[in-house]
Amino acid sequence: MSQPEKSSEVWPSLPLEEWKDTYATLHMWTQVVGKIRLAQTPPVNHWWNVPLYVTARGLTTSAMPYDARDFQIDFDFIAHKLVITCSDGSERTIPLVPRSVAEFYMEVMRALDELGIRVKIWTTPVEIPNPVPFEQDHEHASYDAEYANRFWRILVQTERIFTEFRSRFIGKVSPAHFFWGSFDMAVTRFSGRRAPEREGADIITREAYSHEVISHGFWPGAGLGQPAFYSYTAPEPEGLKQERVYPEKAFYSDEMKEFLLFYDDVRNAAEPNEILMKFLQSTYEAGARLAKWDRASLER
Repeated sequence: MSQPEKSSEVWPSLPLEEWKDTYATLHMWTQVVGKIRLAQTPPVNHWWNVPLYVTARGLTTSAMPYDARDFQIDFDFIAHKLVITCSDGSERTIPLVPRSVAEFYMEVMRALDELGIRVKIWTTPVEIPNPVPFEQDHEHASYDAEYANRFWRILVQTERIFTEFRSRFIGKVSPAHFFWGSFDMAVTRFSGRRAPEREGADIITREAYSHEVISHGFWPGAGLGQPAFYSYTAPEPEGLKQERVYPEKAFYSDEMKEFLLFYDDVRNAAEPNEILMKFLQSTYEAGARLAKWDRASLER
């Protein structure tokens, strides 16, 4: 049972055990919407055409072309509804309530059909173990509105800090965007040099890591047992795991091959924004120095 919390709190609590079922369902719902974006947008380097973006009310695909019109799909985590809007003024709304992935998928495709938008997607989820096609997934059917709202509020604040961090870099750098496959927010800096091709890499990984990167992000908890911020350098330079980074509670995970800072260590800090920025900056500096990036040319 979720506990009431002030909606104004920018770093709300997000205990995984309290919302894991909603998390799993929402992950699949965002994949349904994200796959529509993937189908309707031209490819952009490193799959930058597929993420969702934070808005003042939730997450959006941003505008997508369809014949002579544009349309977009928005998750509204304040009013708890999915809104499909078109450039001709037409609109459809689907309530975000407990419902199966199969029902959500059918409702979305029905709404698009009513708007005269015919989109065909591959309905098998990606980047999860044992994927079940959307139309067959009757297991995931939870939606706790309070925790969906908390999750979005964390994304809002994270996006602010990531965007400020991004502004310090004048080399190639991604937007702060939400990847629905891995269900994380990320911002990625590039050295400008191509990376060695990864042996056995699939098409997603091959494109994502075609160049040297230092990436930072936020995971809401799956695989770690609790939400966390992360940082990795790819390819990883020798000695990275021994580097001292900040704050003191940040650590290198041998299993994940990246630095981690648990969300609660940020949330409970006296100056959470400052603590998170120190983590981003110190882990970037460690990776860039050891990987011999041309920092004088890349940093503001």
